[in-house]
Amino acid sequence: MDNLLYKQKNVWDTLTEEDRSAIGPFISAYKAFLDRGKTERLCVRYAIELAEAKGFVAYRPGMELQPGDKVYVENRARAVTFAVIGARSLAEGMNIAAAHVDSPRLDLKPLPLFEDSDLAFLKTHYYGGVRKYQWVTIPLALHGVVVTRDGAVVEVYVGENPDEPCLTISDLPPHLSKDQNQKTLAEGFAGEGLNALVGGEPGAGLGSEEKDRIKRGVLGLLQSRYGITEEDFLSAELMLVPAFSARDVGLDGNFIGGYGQDDRACAFAGLKALLDLEGAPDRTAVVVLADKEEIGSEGVSGMQSHAFEQFVGDLCDTQGVKVHHCLAKSFCLSMDVCNAFDPNYPEVSEKRNNAKMNYGVAVMKYSGSRGKSGTSDASAEVVGRLRQVFEKAGVVWQMGELGKVDQGGGGTVAVFMSRRNIDTIDAGVPMQSLHAPFEVAAKADCYMVYKAALAVFREMK
Repeated sequence: MDNLLYKQKNVWDTLTEEDRSAIGPFISAYKAFLDRGKTERLCVRYAIELAEAKGFVAYRPGMELQPGDKVYVENRARAVTFAVIGARSLAEGMNIAAAHVDSPRLDLKPLPLFEDSDLAFLKTHYYGGVRKYQWVTIPLALHGVVVTRDGAVVEVYVGENPDEPCLTISDLPPHLSKDQNQKTLAEGFAGEGLNALVGGEPGAGLGSEEKDRIKRGVLGLLQSRYGITEEDFLSAELMLVPAFSARDVGLDGNFIGGYGQDDRACAFAGLKALLDLEGAPDRTAVVVLADKEEIGSEGVSGMQSHAFEQFVGDLCDTQGVKVHHCLAKSFCLSMDVCNAFDPNYPEVSEKRNNAKMNYGVAVMKYSGSRGKSGTSDASAEVVGRLRQVFEKAGVVWQMGELGKVDQGGGGTVAVFMSRRNIDTIDAGVPMQSLHAPFEVAAKADCYMVYKAALAVFREMK
C-alpha cells in the first residue's frame, strides 16, 4: 500500500555518482555567470560570449538554416534569444525555456548628483520589488552606460574590484533611531532617502567659498575618467548593485549565496542546457533571456514585446511554416524561481505545498496572487507531460507555491508566453531571501533545474 502515498525526495538521496561529480563544475560556472552578469546588459553580453564559444552565430534574416545550426538574436543589448534548429519541422512546434536576466536594483535618477553639507550623493529610484532596508549600509557598485552629447556610448563600471572605491547608503545608529523604530519597515526607509554617498573632497582648486565644490569634484572625476558631464546623466542608464561576489554558504558549502539569483539561476541553467545539446534535437530548442520581468515584462526588451514572435517568424519563414501554427504546437518551460520554505518564517507558507530547498526543481502550476490573479494556470495535461519527461530523465522535482493563498504572491513570464497560445508551466529554483541583495539557493536544486531544461529540450514532444 506504500505506493498509494506521495513522498518527496531529497536530491542528495537520489544523485548518481555522475551527477555528484558534475555539480561542482556546474556551480563554479554559475558563480562566474553571477559575477560577470550583475546587470541585464552584462548578463546578455556574457551569455553571447559563452554561446559563440559553442558555435552560435548571430542570426541574419534570410539565412539558410539546417538541423543542428545554432543562432541567436540580440535585442537592444538587454535581451537575447538562442535557438538550435531541430530535425523536425517547426510546424510541429518548439521546446522553449524562457527566463529573465533583470533583477531588483537601484537605478539612478535622470539628474542624480547633488551636494548637501559638504557631501555629494546620487539619488536613486528603486527598480522592481525591493525591501528598501536591505539596501542600506552595504557596499554598492555603479554599472551602466552613458550616451554623451555627441552620441558616444560610454560604459561605467565602478566598485567591483577590491582595490577601488565602492558606494553605500547610510542608516541611523541605534542611539538615534527611536522615532525610526516606531515605523513599519516600509515606512522606516523612504525611497527618496536611498541616496548613495559618492564624494566628500572639493574639486581641485576650489576654495571654501565656492558653491557645490564637492559636487564639482565628483563631476571632475567623471569627466577625467569617462569624458562625461552632468548633462550626460540625462541620457544614461546607470544602476547600483551589490559590490560583492557569489559565495558558498553553510559550513558544508551546500548553498550558494549571491546577488541576482532571481532569475539568473534559471537563466544560466537554461542556457547551459542549450549549449550542452549535441547535434540536432528532435524539436527546435530555444532559450529566451528576457528583460523587464521585475516590472511587468514591459518595454521593447520585455517578454510582452513582439521581438520573440519576430525571431520565431523569421525561423518559420525559412521552412514555409506559419508562425502561429508553430507556437500552438510549442511547449514553454517558464524558468523562474520561487520562495523556499523557511523555518524562520513558517507563518507565510503552507508547508504541504511550498517548495523546499534540496528537494529539486520547483514546478508551479500557477503563480499569481490570491485568487490566482495574473497567472496562466497550466492544465493537468501539461503537468502530466512534464512528469513523464522528468521521470525519464531522472529529474528530482516538487510542486511549489508563492506562499499562503492570501499572503501575497507574484508573477513570471509564463502568462505572456501562454498568451501566444503556447502550453506553458513555471519551473525553477526555490530560494530563500528572494529579491534581497544576497539570495540563497541550494546547489543541488540549481543543478536539477539544468537537468530539467536539458530533459525538456531532448524529450518533450
